[in-house]
Amino acid sequence: MRKLLDTVYDSAAALAALFLVGVLFMVLLAIFGRQFHIYVPGTDAYAGYLMAASGFLALAHTLKHGDHIRVTLVLGALTGHWKRRLELWALAFAAAVACMIAFYSCKLAWQSHVFNDISTANDATPLWIPQIAMALGTVVLAIAFIDELILEARGLRVTLDTAEPKHNE
Repeated sequence: MRKLLDTVYDSAAALAALFLVGVLFMVLLAIFGRQFHIYVPGTDAYAGYLMAASGFLALAHTLKHGDHIRVTLVLGALTGHWKRRLELWALAFAAAVACMIAFYSCKLAWQSHVFNDISTANDATPLWIPQIAMALGTVVLAIAFIDELILEARGLRVTLDTAEPKHNE
């Protein structure tokens, strides 16, 4: 099961990276289109869709690698069972919120499909298509939070408690 979950997180991250390359392609297409006076409709909208997809699909991978921003002021002051209880509470709360976001993201994509919502920009894209990536990303994030909660409850969760800042800080 661990291998399957890690594969899901890594696959979502790889898809996020692919969509980020798509953002680059759309921006370059818009730039070169302007330089050569070729109008390519929808490049701004598609760059936005791809950026949102990239962000949402990378959430779970970021969580599993400990790169989400955490406020550890109170957590760092606690020790023993109080620290563990607070971790469990925080993970349970985060998992519940992530599940709600996932539910409503999926509901939004489904309703956009049912009601045939179309982008108001000149690309006229059916909105359920870019919303699928948001829904998928939030579902994978909810799974990752539940995974973290179960690992913490079983005492198997590995956390990085280093005072050294990460590369992104």
